[in-house]
Amino acid sequence: MRIESILHALIPKEDKFFKHFEKDVDNLLLAAQVFRELMSNAISKEERAQKIKRIEELEHRGDEITHTIFSELGATFLTPFDREDIHALASKLDDILDYIQGASTRLTLYQVKKISTEQEALAGLVHDQVVELHKAILNLRHFKDGQYIRDSLVRVNSIENEADDLFERAIADLFDTCKDPIKLIKTKELLVSLETATDQCEDAANVIETIIVKNA
Repeated sequence: MRIESILHALIPKEDKFFKHFEKDVDNLLLAAQVFRELMSNAISKEERAQKIKRIEELEHRGDEITHTIFSELGATFLTPFDREDIHALASKLDDILDYIQGASTRLTLYQVKKISTEQEALAGLVHDQVVELHKAILNLRHFKDGQYIRDSLVRVNSIENEADDLFERAIADLFDTCKDPIKLIKTKELLVSLETATDQCEDAANVIETIIVKNA
């Protein structure tokens, strides 16, 4: 065994990164919940504006947490898992929230008046993935519960596959039925943002899987 491995096993490790990630994924889950509510035709114009503003606030909060993680990463001697994995996971959680916020902003920029069934469904799938990521990250402190974490990661990947199928069907239907080229472009861009958010969730799950494998 290398001396670095011995030291890593014996020296107490900073648990502040677990706290930061738990705070980060709590914030992300709240944003995903607001986003799911936003992507519905059941709310008023005023409620939509309030939810878009709330997601923007949560995105700024997420940026602050990410900055804290990056700052402390360079100032901490021994981390609970590899530095590159800490950086990668923080980046991916930030990316998910960026795409959620980007999709919500497009509702205003594109003057979207009606949410399609497919858009609402994709927003629900993003939320469902974040729920599973939340479960996984809250259990990262306990690497012995690796199988429990993997169960959540498998569900994230399965949901992403479902989102891919839904996205492809939605795009095909859009090109078949939409005759207005401007509306087609706007609708397609919003669908792409939603589908990319599900991809980012899968990427975050892959980073967590790497962490589990390295620390098994």
